[in-house]
Amino acid sequence: MSLALEIKMAQHLKGCSVACKVSWTDLQALCRRARVTCVELAVTKSNFNDYEVEYIADYIKTNGKEYFFVKWKGYPESENTWEPRKNLKCPKLLRLFKSDLDAAIRRQKKRPRTEDTVELDQKSVGYLVQKGKQRQALWRWETQINKSNRHKGRIYVQNEVDLEGPPRDFTYIEDYRVGEGVQVTTAALGCECKDCYNHPVAGCCPGLSQHRLAYTDTGLVRVRPGQPIYECNSCCRCGPDCINRIVQNGIQYDLCIFRTGNGRGWGVRTLERIKRNSFVMEYLGEIITTEEAEKRGEAYDSQGATYLFDLDYVEDVFTVDAAFYGNVSHFVNHSCEPNLQVYNVFIDNLDERLPRIALFANRYIKAGEELTFDYKMQTSSAPQLTRWMQRAQRWTSAWRRWKGPPGSACGWSASVAWSPAASTCSRRNQRNG
Repeated sequence: MSLALEIKMAQHLKGCSVACKVSWTDLQALCRRARVTCVELAVTKSNFNDYEVEYIADYIKTNGKEYFFVKWKGYPESENTWEPRKNLKCPKLLRLFKSDLDAAIRRQKKRPRTEDTVELDQKSVGYLVQKGKQRQALWRWETQINKSNRHKGRIYVQNEVDLEGPPRDFTYIEDYRVGEGVQVTTAALGCECKDCYNHPVAGCCPGLSQHRLAYTDTGLVRVRPGQPIYECNSCCRCGPDCINRIVQNGIQYDLCIFRTGNGRGWGVRTLERIKRNSFVMEYLGEIITTEEAEKRGEAYDSQGATYLFDLDYVEDVFTVDAAFYGNVSHFVNHSCEPNLQVYNVFIDNLDERLPRIALFANRYIKAGEELTFDYKMQTSSAPQLTRWMQRAQRWTSAWRRWKGPPGSACGWSASVAWSPAASTCSRRNQRNG
Protein backbone atom coordinates (compact mmCIF):
# COMPACT_ATOMS: atom_id res chain seq x y z
CA MET A 1 0.00 0.00 0.00
CA SER A 2 1.38 3.39 -0.98
CA LEU A 3 2.04 6.11 1.57
CA ALA A 4 -0.42 8.45 -0.18
CA LEU A 5 -3.20 5.86 0.07
CA GLU A 6 -2.43 5.26 3.76
CA ILE A 7 -2.65 9.01 4.43
CA LYS A 8 -5.95 9.26 2.55
CA MET A 9 -7.42 6.32 4.54
CA ALA A 10 -6.23 7.87 7.80
CA GLN A 11 -7.98 11.11 6.93
CA HIS A 12 -11.25 9.28 6.28
CA LEU A 13 -10.94 7.32 9.54
CA LYS A 14 -10.12 10.39 11.63
CA GLY A 15 -12.58 10.68 14.49
CA CYS A 16 -13.87 7.11 14.10
CA SER A 17 -14.08 4.90 17.18
CA VAL A 18 -15.04 1.30 17.88
CA ALA A 19 -16.54 0.07 21.15
CA CYS A 20 -14.18 -2.19 23.08
CA LYS A 21 -15.62 -5.65 23.72
CA VAL A 22 -13.33 -6.23 26.71
CA SER A 23 -14.72 -5.14 30.08
CA TRP A 24 -13.07 -2.47 32.24
CA THR A 25 -12.00 -4.99 34.88
CA ASP A 26 -10.58 -7.36 32.24
CA LEU A 27 -8.47 -4.51 30.83
CA GLN A 28 -7.23 -3.75 34.35
CA ALA A 29 -6.28 -7.40 34.82
CA LEU A 30 -4.43 -7.45 31.48
CA CYS A 31 -2.41 -4.38 32.49
CA ARG A 32 -1.52 -5.88 35.87
CA ARG A 33 -0.43 -9.16 34.29
CA ALA A 34 1.79 -7.26 31.84
CA ARG A 35 3.04 -4.95 34.64
CA VAL A 36 1.87 -1.90 32.68
CA THR A 37 0.61 1.23 34.44
CA CYS A 38 -2.44 3.06 33.08
CA VAL A 39 -3.88 6.29 34.44
CA GLU A 40 -7.28 5.84 32.74
CA LEU A 41 -7.67 2.35 34.21
CA ALA A 42 -6.27 3.37 37.62
CA VAL A 43 -3.53 0.70 37.36
CA THR A 44 -0.39 1.67 39.24
CA LYS A 45 2.71 -0.14 40.47
CA SER A 46 1.22 -0.19 43.97
CA ASN A 47 -1.78 -2.27 42.87
CA PHE A 48 -0.08 -4.63 40.39
CA ASN A 49 -0.75 -7.51 42.81
CA ASP A 50 -4.44 -6.71 43.38
CA TYR A 51 -6.77 -9.45 42.17
CA GLU A 52 -10.58 -9.54 41.97
CA VAL A 53 -12.66 -12.65 42.52
CA GLU A 54 -15.03 -13.34 39.60
CA TYR A 55 -16.70 -16.37 41.17
CA ILE A 56 -15.94 -19.37 43.35
CA ALA A 57 -15.88 -22.67 41.45
CA ASP A 58 -15.34 -25.24 44.22
CA TYR A 59 -15.09 -25.65 47.98
CA ILE A 60 -13.50 -28.01 50.43
CA LYS A 61 -13.42 -28.15 54.20
CA THR A 62 -10.79 -30.24 55.98
CA ASN A 63 -10.48 -30.43 59.76
CA GLY A 64 -12.54 -27.27 60.07
CA LYS A 65 -10.38 -25.25 57.62
CA GLU A 66 -12.13 -23.83 54.54
CA TYR A 67 -10.58 -23.53 51.06
CA PHE A 68 -12.16 -21.89 48.01
CA PHE A 69 -11.33 -22.60 44.36
CA VAL A 70 -11.30 -19.08 42.87
CA LYS A 71 -11.86 -17.92 39.29
CA TRP A 72 -10.01 -14.61 39.06
CA LYS A 73 -11.48 -11.79 36.97
CA GLY A 74 -9.50 -11.25 33.78
CA TYR A 75 -7.70 -14.60 34.02
CA PRO A 76 -8.51 -17.91 32.27
CA GLU A 77 -9.95 -20.84 34.24
CA SER A 78 -6.62 -22.63 33.88
CA GLU A 79 -5.24 -20.12 36.40
CA ASN A 80 -7.86 -20.77 39.10
CA THR A 81 -6.30 -21.21 42.54
CA TRP A 82 -7.24 -22.67 45.93
CA GLU A 83 -7.35 -19.95 48.57
CA PRO A 84 -7.95 -20.01 52.34
CA ARG A 85 -10.80 -17.93 53.73
CA LYS A 86 -8.45 -15.22 55.05
CA ASN A 87 -7.24 -14.37 51.51
CA LEU A 88 -10.70 -13.43 50.26
CA LYS A 89 -11.86 -9.87 50.90
CA CYS A 90 -15.29 -10.10 49.26
CA PRO A 91 -17.98 -10.50 51.98
CA LYS A 92 -20.97 -10.01 49.63
CA LEU A 93 -19.73 -12.61 47.16
CA LEU A 94 -18.95 -15.05 49.98
CA ARG A 95 -22.44 -14.56 51.41
CA LEU A 96 -24.00 -15.40 48.04
CA PHE A 97 -21.65 -18.35 47.62
CA LYS A 98 -22.71 -19.72 51.01
CA SER A 99 -26.30 -19.78 49.76
CA ASP A 100 -25.23 -21.54 46.55
CA LEU A 101 -23.07 -23.98 48.54
CA ASP A 102 -25.98 -24.96 50.79
CA ALA A 103 -28.10 -25.63 47.69
CA ALA A 104 -25.28 -27.69 46.13
CA ILE A 105 -24.87 -29.82 49.27
CA ARG A 106 -28.62 -30.48 49.38
CA ARG A 107 -28.38 -31.75 45.81
CA GLN A 108 -25.68 -34.28 46.69
CA LYS A 109 -26.68 -37.89 47.14
CA LYS A 110 -23.84 -38.40 49.60
CA ARG A 111 -24.01 -35.78 52.35
CA PRO A 112 -20.96 -34.70 54.40
CA ARG A 113 -20.44 -36.96 57.42
CA THR A 114 -19.32 -34.18 59.74
CA GLU A 115 -19.42 -30.36 59.76
CA ASP A 116 -15.59 -30.26 59.92
CA THR A 117 -15.14 -32.12 56.61
CA VAL A 118 -16.95 -31.20 53.39
CA GLU A 119 -16.08 -32.35 49.89
CA LEU A 120 -18.30 -31.78 46.86
CA ASP A 121 -19.00 -34.27 44.10
CA GLN A 122 -18.61 -33.39 40.42
CA LYS A 123 -22.30 -32.59 39.94
CA SER A 124 -22.27 -30.11 42.81
CA VAL A 125 -19.11 -28.46 41.51
CA GLY A 126 -20.76 -28.11 38.11
CA TYR A 127 -23.75 -26.44 39.75
CA LEU A 128 -21.51 -23.94 41.58
CA VAL A 129 -19.69 -23.03 38.35
CA GLN A 130 -23.01 -22.55 36.53
CA LYS A 131 -24.35 -20.44 39.38
CA GLY A 132 -21.18 -18.34 39.49
CA LYS A 133 -21.31 -17.68 35.76
CA GLN A 134 -25.02 -16.92 35.96
CA ARG A 135 -24.49 -14.34 38.71
CA GLN A 136 -21.81 -12.66 36.60
CA ALA A 137 -24.10 -12.58 33.55
CA LEU A 138 -26.97 -11.08 35.58
CA TRP A 139 -24.61 -8.55 37.18
CA ARG A 140 -23.36 -7.47 33.73
CA TRP A 141 -26.96 -7.12 32.51
CA GLU A 142 -27.90 -5.10 35.60
CA THR A 143 -24.90 -2.83 35.04
CA GLN A 144 -25.83 -2.37 31.38
CA ILE A 145 -29.44 -1.49 32.28
CA ASN A 146 -28.43 1.15 34.83
CA LYS A 147 -25.63 2.56 32.70
CA SER A 148 -28.17 3.93 30.23
CA ASN A 149 -30.73 4.99 32.86
CA ARG A 150 -31.65 8.66 32.98
CA HIS A 151 -33.88 8.35 36.04
CA LYS A 152 -33.38 8.29 39.80
CA GLY A 153 -34.52 4.72 40.49
CA ARG A 154 -32.07 1.86 40.10
CA ILE A 155 -33.02 -1.49 38.54
CA TYR A 156 -31.65 -4.61 40.27
CA VAL A 157 -31.68 -8.18 38.91
CA GLN A 158 -31.95 -11.26 41.10
CA ASN A 159 -32.41 -14.99 40.52
CA GLU A 160 -32.31 -17.26 43.55
CA VAL A 161 -34.66 -19.84 41.98
CA ASP A 162 -32.94 -21.48 38.99
CA LEU A 163 -30.06 -21.08 36.54
CA GLU A 164 -31.86 -18.85 34.04
CA GLY A 165 -29.71 -15.95 32.89
CA PRO A 166 -30.59 -12.64 31.19
CA PRO A 167 -33.38 -12.89 28.60
CA ARG A 168 -32.22 -13.57 25.04
CA ASP A 169 -33.25 -11.42 22.09
CA PHE A 170 -34.34 -8.58 24.34
CA THR A 171 -32.94 -5.02 24.32
CA TYR A 172 -33.53 -2.74 27.30
CA ILE A 173 -34.58 0.74 26.17
CA GLU A 174 -35.20 4.10 27.88
CA ASP A 175 -37.73 5.52 25.40
CA TYR A 176 -40.15 4.26 22.79
CA ARG A 177 -38.66 2.82 19.62
CA VAL A 178 -40.54 4.08 16.56
CA GLY A 179 -41.27 1.36 14.02
CA GLU A 180 -41.66 1.53 10.27
CA GLY A 181 -44.73 3.42 9.08
CA VAL A 182 -45.10 5.38 12.33
CA GLN A 183 -44.52 9.14 12.39
CA VAL A 184 -44.24 10.97 15.70
CA THR A 185 -44.68 14.74 15.55
CA THR A 186 -43.06 16.80 18.30
CA ALA A 187 -45.19 19.47 20.00
CA ALA A 188 -44.58 22.95 18.61
CA LEU A 189 -46.27 24.87 21.45
CA GLY A 190 -45.84 24.96 25.20
CA CYS A 191 -47.25 26.77 28.20
CA GLU A 192 -46.17 30.26 29.30
CA CYS A 193 -46.43 29.48 33.03
CA LYS A 194 -43.75 30.27 35.56
CA ASP A 195 -45.60 28.31 38.25
CA CYS A 196 -47.84 25.72 36.60
CA TYR A 197 -49.55 24.64 39.83
CA ASN A 198 -50.28 27.90 41.65
CA HIS A 199 -50.43 30.33 38.70
CA PRO A 200 -51.27 28.44 35.51
CA VAL A 201 -51.65 30.55 32.37
CA ALA A 202 -54.76 29.57 30.37
CA GLY A 203 -54.94 26.32 32.28
CA CYS A 204 -51.34 25.35 31.45
CA CYS A 205 -50.83 22.42 29.03
CA PRO A 206 -53.89 20.47 30.22
CA GLY A 207 -56.05 23.58 29.76
CA LEU A 208 -55.00 23.88 26.11
CA SER A 209 -56.62 20.47 25.56
CA GLN A 210 -59.68 21.25 27.70
CA HIS A 211 -58.46 19.19 30.66
CA ARG A 212 -57.33 19.97 34.18
CA LEU A 213 -53.93 19.49 35.83
CA ALA A 214 -53.58 15.79 36.61
CA TYR A 215 -51.32 16.04 39.69
CA THR A 216 -51.48 17.28 43.26
CA ASP A 217 -48.83 19.61 44.68
CA THR A 218 -46.91 16.50 45.81
CA GLY A 219 -46.91 14.88 42.36
CA LEU A 220 -49.66 12.30 42.95
CA VAL A 221 -52.16 11.65 40.17
CA ARG A 222 -55.63 12.98 41.01
CA VAL A 223 -57.63 12.35 37.83
CA ARG A 224 -59.62 9.15 37.55
CA PRO A 225 -58.42 6.27 35.33
CA GLY A 226 -59.50 6.77 31.74
CA GLN A 227 -58.91 10.52 31.77
CA PRO A 228 -55.80 11.66 29.87
CA ILE A 229 -52.78 13.31 31.45
CA TYR A 230 -51.18 16.28 29.64
CA GLU A 231 -47.72 17.09 30.96
CA CYS A 232 -45.57 20.11 30.18
CA ASN A 233 -43.24 19.60 27.22
CA SER A 234 -39.89 20.78 25.88
CA CYS A 235 -41.44 24.02 24.53
CA CYS A 236 -42.83 25.09 27.91
CA ARG A 237 -41.31 27.98 29.90
CA CYS A 238 -41.39 26.06 33.20
CA GLY A 239 -38.30 24.25 34.42
CA PRO A 240 -37.49 20.54 34.97
CA ASP A 241 -38.80 20.72 38.57
CA CYS A 242 -42.31 21.67 37.42
CA ILE A 243 -45.03 19.70 39.24
CA ASN A 244 -46.50 18.84 35.82
CA ARG A 245 -43.43 16.84 34.79
CA ILE A 246 -43.85 13.45 36.48
CA VAL A 247 -43.86 10.64 33.90
CA GLN A 248 -41.10 12.28 31.84
CA ASN A 249 -38.78 12.25 34.87
CA GLY A 250 -38.82 8.45 34.82
CA ILE A 251 -38.74 5.80 37.52
CA GLN A 252 -38.15 7.23 40.99
CA TYR A 253 -38.09 3.97 42.98
CA ASP A 254 -35.53 1.19 43.21
CA LEU A 255 -37.06 -1.88 41.54
CA CYS A 256 -35.91 -5.48 41.19
CA ILE A 257 -36.42 -7.85 38.27
CA PHE A 258 -36.55 -11.21 40.04
CA ARG A 259 -37.16 -14.85 39.17
CA THR A 260 -40.46 -16.00 40.67
CA GLY A 261 -40.57 -19.26 42.60
CA ASN A 262 -43.97 -20.46 41.37
CA GLY A 263 -43.36 -20.99 37.66
CA ARG A 264 -44.28 -17.48 36.43
CA GLY A 265 -40.80 -16.73 35.10
CA TRP A 266 -39.57 -13.19 35.78
CA GLY A 267 -41.44 -10.63 37.84
CA VAL A 268 -40.84 -7.14 39.25
CA ARG A 269 -40.97 -6.01 42.88
CA THR A 270 -40.39 -2.68 44.51
CA LEU A 271 -37.54 -2.24 47.00
CA GLU A 272 -39.16 0.90 48.43
CA ARG A 273 -42.55 1.88 49.78
CA ILE A 274 -44.78 3.46 47.14
CA LYS A 275 -47.62 5.82 48.00
CA ARG A 276 -51.02 5.44 46.41
CA ASN A 277 -51.38 7.40 43.12
CA SER A 278 -47.60 7.63 42.64
CA PHE A 279 -46.10 7.18 39.18
CA VAL A 280 -44.14 3.92 39.01
CA MET A 281 -43.07 3.22 35.40
CA GLU A 282 -43.94 3.48 31.72
CA TYR A 283 -44.81 0.55 29.48
CA LEU A 284 -42.15 0.97 26.78
CA GLY A 285 -41.62 -0.91 23.56
CA GLU A 286 -41.65 -0.55 19.80
CA ILE A 287 -44.51 1.52 18.35
CA ILE A 288 -45.90 -0.28 15.30
CA THR A 289 -48.96 0.01 13.10
CA THR A 290 -52.03 -2.13 13.74
CA GLU A 291 -51.38 -3.93 10.43
CA GLU A 292 -47.88 -4.89 11.58
CA ALA A 293 -49.31 -5.89 14.97
CA GLU A 294 -51.70 -8.30 13.22
CA LYS A 295 -48.78 -9.95 11.41
CA ARG A 296 -46.71 -10.24 14.57
CA GLY A 297 -49.74 -11.38 16.53
CA GLU A 298 -50.08 -14.42 14.27
CA ALA A 299 -46.44 -15.33 14.91
CA TYR A 300 -46.83 -14.76 18.65
CA ASP A 301 -49.98 -16.93 18.67
CA SER A 302 -47.92 -19.93 17.60
CA GLN A 303 -45.62 -19.33 20.57
CA GLY A 304 -48.46 -18.73 23.04
CA ALA A 305 -46.96 -15.38 24.02
CA THR A 306 -47.61 -11.72 23.30
CA TYR A 307 -46.44 -8.33 24.56
CA LEU A 308 -48.69 -6.31 22.22
CA PHE A 309 -50.42 -3.35 23.86
CA ASP A 310 -53.04 -1.50 21.79
CA LEU A 311 -52.99 2.32 21.87
CA ASP A 312 -56.74 2.68 21.46
CA TYR A 313 -57.38 5.92 23.37
CA VAL A 314 -59.31 7.43 20.43
CA GLU A 315 -58.86 4.87 17.63
CA ASP A 316 -57.06 1.59 17.13
CA VAL A 317 -54.24 2.63 14.80
CA PHE A 318 -51.02 1.89 16.68
CA THR A 319 -49.72 -0.79 19.06
CA VAL A 320 -46.75 -1.04 21.43
CA ASP A 321 -44.79 -4.28 21.06
CA ALA A 322 -42.50 -4.93 24.06
CA ALA A 323 -41.41 -8.42 23.01
CA PHE A 324 -37.90 -7.52 21.85
CA TYR A 325 -37.53 -3.90 22.97
CA GLY A 326 -38.74 -2.70 26.36
CA ASN A 327 -37.93 -1.63 29.88
CA VAL A 328 -38.64 -3.07 33.33
CA SER A 329 -42.39 -3.16 32.53
CA HIS A 330 -41.67 -6.05 30.14
CA PHE A 331 -41.32 -8.28 33.23
CA VAL A 332 -44.40 -7.11 35.18
CA ASN A 333 -46.89 -9.94 35.67
CA HIS A 334 -50.68 -9.92 35.43
CA SER A 335 -53.01 -10.02 38.43
CA CYS A 336 -56.78 -9.95 38.84
CA GLU A 337 -56.09 -7.74 41.90
CA PRO A 338 -53.32 -5.46 40.57
CA ASN A 339 -51.53 -2.70 42.42
CA LEU A 340 -50.82 -0.68 39.26
CA GLN A 341 -53.26 1.29 37.09
CA VAL A 342 -52.84 2.28 33.42
CA TYR A 343 -53.10 5.93 32.28
CA ASN A 344 -52.74 7.64 28.88
CA VAL A 345 -50.12 10.41 28.98
CA PHE A 346 -49.21 13.09 26.43
CA ILE A 347 -45.94 15.02 26.65
CA ASP A 348 -43.93 16.06 23.57
CA ASN A 349 -46.33 14.35 21.17
CA LEU A 350 -49.98 15.51 21.23
CA ASP A 351 -51.32 13.04 18.66
CA GLU A 352 -54.19 11.39 20.56
CA ARG A 353 -53.57 8.17 18.62
CA LEU A 354 -50.12 7.91 20.26
CA PRO A 355 -50.44 8.23 24.03
CA ARG A 356 -47.64 7.10 26.32
CA ILE A 357 -48.63 4.28 28.65
CA ALA A 358 -47.94 5.09 32.29
CA LEU A 359 -48.45 2.82 35.31
CA PHE A 360 -49.43 4.44 38.63
CA ALA A 361 -49.92 2.80 42.04
CA ASN A 362 -53.64 2.30 42.76
CA ARG A 363 -52.95 1.66 46.47
CA TYR A 364 -50.14 1.79 49.00
CA ILE A 365 -47.45 -0.75 48.03
CA LYS A 366 -45.07 -2.19 50.62
CA ALA A 367 -41.33 -2.58 50.04
CA GLY A 368 -40.65 -6.07 48.69
CA GLU A 369 -44.12 -6.44 47.17
CA GLU A 370 -44.47 -7.65 43.58
CA LEU A 371 -45.83 -5.12 41.08
CA THR A 372 -48.70 -6.24 38.83
CA PHE A 373 -51.33 -4.81 36.52
CA ASP A 374 -54.47 -6.23 34.95
CA TYR A 375 -53.90 -7.09 31.28
CA LYS A 376 -57.69 -7.17 30.81
CA MET A 377 -58.30 -3.74 32.35
CA GLN A 378 -61.70 -2.52 31.15
CA THR A 379 -61.43 1.13 32.24
CA SER A 380 -62.86 3.47 29.61
CA SER A 381 -60.19 4.79 27.22
CA ALA A 382 -57.40 2.80 28.94
CA PRO A 383 -55.01 0.92 26.63
CA GLN A 384 -55.02 -2.82 27.18
CA LEU A 385 -53.66 -6.20 26.14
CA THR A 386 -57.11 -7.83 26.04
CA ARG A 387 -57.44 -8.44 22.30
CA TRP A 388 -54.05 -10.08 22.11
CA MET A 389 -54.74 -12.22 25.17
CA GLN A 390 -57.95 -13.37 23.51
CA ARG A 391 -55.90 -14.34 20.47
CA ALA A 392 -53.64 -16.39 22.75
CA GLN A 393 -56.74 -18.19 24.03
CA ARG A 394 -57.22 -19.64 20.57
CA TRP A 395 -53.73 -21.17 20.52
CA THR A 396 -54.83 -24.68 21.52
CA SER A 397 -58.20 -26.37 21.74
CA ALA A 398 -57.53 -27.23 25.37
CA TRP A 399 -57.01 -23.56 26.19
CA ARG A 400 -60.03 -22.62 24.09
CA ARG A 401 -62.24 -24.97 26.13
CA TRP A 402 -61.07 -23.60 29.50
CA LYS A 403 -63.51 -21.07 31.00
CA GLY A 404 -61.37 -20.12 33.96
CA PRO A 405 -61.23 -21.30 37.58
CA PRO A 406 -64.47 -21.29 39.61
CA GLY A 407 -65.05 -17.97 41.33
CA SER A 408 -62.35 -16.13 39.39
CA ALA A 409 -63.10 -12.45 39.06
CA CYS A 410 -61.26 -12.30 35.75
CA GLY A 411 -62.62 -15.51 34.26
CA TRP A 412 -59.04 -16.44 33.43
CA SER A 413 -55.63 -15.37 34.55
CA ALA A 414 -52.59 -15.45 32.33
CA SER A 415 -49.67 -13.23 31.51
CA VAL A 416 -48.28 -11.78 28.32
CA ALA A 417 -45.79 -14.63 28.07
CA TRP A 418 -48.43 -17.29 28.66
CA SER A 419 -47.52 -20.93 28.20
CA PRO A 420 -50.26 -23.60 28.06
CA ALA A 421 -47.76 -26.18 29.31
CA ALA A 422 -47.41 -24.21 32.54
CA SER A 423 -51.15 -23.78 33.07
CA THR A 424 -52.61 -25.25 36.24
CA CYS A 425 -55.91 -23.36 36.04
CA SER A 426 -55.12 -21.53 39.26
CA ARG A 427 -56.37 -17.99 39.86
CA ARG A 428 -52.88 -16.58 39.58
CA ASN A 429 -51.56 -18.71 36.75
CA GLN A 430 -48.98 -16.26 35.43
CA ARG A 431 -45.82 -16.67 33.47
CA ASN A 432 -43.42 -14.00 32.35
CA GLY A 433 -40.37 -15.66 30.82
